[in-house]
Amino acid sequence: MTNREGLPPLKDPNATPEPSVGTEPAAAGLSGLALVVVLTGYALSIVDASIVNVALTSISHDLHGGPAALELVVSGYGLTYALGLVLGGRLGDAFGRRRLYAYGLAAFTVTSALCGLAPTVEFLVGARLLQGAAAAMLVPQVLATIQAATEGRARARAIGMYGVTAALGMVIGQILGGLLVSLDVAGIGWRSVFAINVPIGAAALLAVRRVPATRADAKPGFDPVGTVLFGVTMVCVLAVVVAGPDLGWPLWLWSLLAVAAVGALALVRAERGLEARGGSPLLSPAVLSRPGMRRGLAAVVPFSAGFGAFLFVYALIAQGHFGFDGLASGAVLSPFAVAFFVVAMYTPRIAAALGGRIVTLGAVVQGAGLLLLALVIRLGWPHPSLALVLVGIAFFGAGAALIGPTLFRTILADVPPAQAGMGSGVLVTSQQMATALGATGGGTLYLSLAGWLSTASATVLVLALLVCFSVTVLVISLKLPDPS
Repeated sequence: MTNREGLPPLKDPNATPEPSVGTEPAAAGLSGLALVVVLTGYALSIVDASIVNVALTSISHDLHGGPAALELVVSGYGLTYALGLVLGGRLGDAFGRRRLYAYGLAAFTVTSALCGLAPTVEFLVGARLLQGAAAAMLVPQVLATIQAATEGRARARAIGMYGVTAALGMVIGQILGGLLVSLDVAGIGWRSVFAINVPIGAAALLAVRRVPATRADAKPGFDPVGTVLFGVTMVCVLAVVVAGPDLGWPLWLWSLLAVAAVGALALVRAERGLEARGGSPLLSPAVLSRPGMRRGLAAVVPFSAGFGAFLFVYALIAQGHFGFDGLASGAVLSPFAVAFFVVAMYTPRIAAALGGRIVTLGAVVQGAGLLLLALVIRLGWPHPSLALVLVGIAFFGAGAALIGPTLFRTILADVPPAQAGMGSGVLVTSQQMATALGATGGGTLYLSLAGWLSTASATVLVLALLVCFSVTVLVISLKLPDPS
């Protein structure tokens, strides 16, 4: 009997020995411990995108970094992370997903230590760039391993846990960063936000052999033209997102979007031509054009953009208007975390009953939460009911739990196991780019509106925009295929 990769199953499903050169054993199912191991690396990558935010003041004081350098400490990580995701997924397909995950986690652990030991702000920026690249190596292997090593209810549960990790990681990063800085663990101050990754990463590495080893049956070829065009397109878009707020959105910066558009068109033509000639493109047009992948990605973009805008604008209001510190503002998001976690545990059962309509339900619940928040803020400003605000946040989290994991399953259901890494890379890249665009666009819109309207009016208008995002997800969900 053979598994989905065409190889005989391992004799011991609880131990996956290292493969010999040129071969890699097939998946033997994803045990609970293996799932914890791969989600640990993913959680570290998500947490580190936000944990540093609350430590910037301390970093500036200690390393004498200016605003530009501090911005690179934050955005440099996101830049190399987003740039490398698709390539990281492709390398996992070619050389083995467990192997790439282990290399990425080891590199992430080492670069985290370098960040914590940084003697200058320039050294810290360089270490953060390398840390983002390491995250890009390990993250695509998580969903790809789930896709290749599970099926049915087991896959639904694993992707549900992946969604929980993705959503809660951003919130936990904000809370954990504030807690570590305020406690000043071992007297090392801000360095603890990076040092904490070292023991966690080392522990996960010790158990990485329990992760099933999977890869594509045939090693995909290298696509230099597609890789360069994809990189140029991503760099141009990311430059606008990262540098726009600080530079004041100059005209020359907007011109990079035109370059990105040309690069994207050239990428499409190059990938279609390579696939037609029987080659192995970086981004397979045949896979990306499948209904589940195409429509799922179309829904992921407004969903992730709304999520990023909500968290960013909420932080501005909580810390600006209400005077919460980073720890307190993160703690107020606990209803989101609790609601997301609880609902995500039941998502597979709900999906079994509703099929693809679970996304429709999630969009309705999420939109209702946003409308409640807008109403409470409009009527109760400047002292809106905290209880009702928490209820609105909980509805937003419950809706996100219904939408996110289901969209992930819908997208991956159309990806052949041999291209699971590529599909995972495309999904996570779309998710990260949309989240960053949402945070930047939502924050810019809020600050612009607050400059000539009241804070309450600016908040309500931004929430109204996010309701439109939920409506967009709802409309797309009506044409989504059943992910089961």
